[in-house]
Amino acid sequence: MQDFGNALELAIRLVASGDSDLMEIIALSLRVSLTALLVSAILGFSIGALVATSTFKGRGAIKILLSALMGLPPVVVGLIVYIFLSNAGPLGWTQLLYTPTAMIIAQTLLITPIIGALSTQVIEDIYLEYKDFFTSLAMSRRAVAGALLWDGRYSLLTVALAGFGRAIAEVGAIIIVGGNINHLTRVMTTAIALETSKGDLALAMALGLILIVVSLAINASVIALNLTAKRYAYA
Repeated sequence: MQDFGNALELAIRLVASGDSDLMEIIALSLRVSLTALLVSAILGFSIGALVATSTFKGRGAIKILLSALMGLPPVVVGLIVYIFLSNAGPLGWTQLLYTPTAMIIAQTLLITPIIGALSTQVIEDIYLEYKDFFTSLAMSRRAVAGALLWDGRYSLLTVALAGFGRAIAEVGAIIIVGGNINHLTRVMTTAIALETSKGDLALAMALGLILIVVSLAINASVIALNLTAKRYAYA
């Protein structure tokens, strides 16, 4: 228990002092996860709007596939990306393996199905409510999708939050494609695993504390935004 207390005290000191290595790891973690979230949101919301507003053969199969891919094992995604980006793989010429870009690709593959599946349900619920109205106005499919995305923007923020939570907490896939290289591809989750195995609990706990704070801050921001929106809606 005393060791835990000492580690916690050192962790707080590291955070308070703005340790350069710590800040570098945090900055890279946020850059990788937020970039992956942005790409995944564009892809996922587009897929969600298309599937929710269309009637085509295989639509049910796509919805089932998206739901199934939500539980895709991270190490399998990491392995697939590794094979494609390795020197012997079809994309080996890009030399992206063991770079932040490879980590972004892996995280994007992991969270796009999550955002796609959840946004499909959100948009479909809104579409069923306003379908007759859209039909009466003879709106184009693009205009309908835009209206639905705007109307469901606050619910979709929660969907994006779920994707971000998955990305920022990821270890398996990014350690395979990133390699956990110091000053290049080391992020909070991989650094926590490494420092814990080395016995450096202070740095591991500092990173863990920051990871929790970042998650709480983003969750709190989304909740506050939703509450504000509801307040104005009923004003």
